Amino acid sequence: MSYKDRKKAAAERAAARLAEDEGFMREALKEAQAAFDEGEAPVGCVIVREKDGRREMIASAHNTRERDKRASAHAEHDAIDTACRALGGWRLTGCTLYVTLEPCPMCAGLISSARIERVVYGAKDPKAGAYRSVMNMLEYPLFRPKVTGGVLEDECGDMLRRFFSVMRIKDKEKAHHT
Repeated sequence: MSYKDRKKAAAERAAARLAEDEGFMREALKEAQAAFDEGEAPVGCVIVREKDGRREMIASAHNTRERDKRASAHAEHDAIDTACRALGGWRLTGCTLYVTLEPCPMCAGLISSARIERVVYGAKDPKAGAYRSVMNMLEYPLFRPKVTGGVLEDECGDMLRRFFSVMRIKDKEKAHHT
């Protein structure tokens, strides 16, 4: 195979991977929309396992901190718990985690502890992002997943901006009526 053919094949594989990543990120966006509808910060997460050349979604979750009154009720945390139960163990090797917002330090630590091999996120988190936005958990010596950011970044970011805009309006109305 010539260099040109290898380069073309690599580009085709990259395009196929991006299309697949976008498809699973759309599933994470459905979870984020569920959070939005429940009045939670709209972050959604799905975990996909690769087995025998096939990829299947094994867990999904969204933020439920307000509903559950738990600081740890982040989408990633709950999806990882679900995936561990589904696979019968704490090591999620062969898995990719898709999340609409760059993971925070707590979730990035959990991702490393669970040995998730790859993380794909949508929007950067300039306030708490642990994969280079605020800090870099990729320097953590225990386990370093491969990280891809910016997949469907506009859609993910738009949902977050819309949610916080609505919340600010509600806060102003509440303050006005008290």
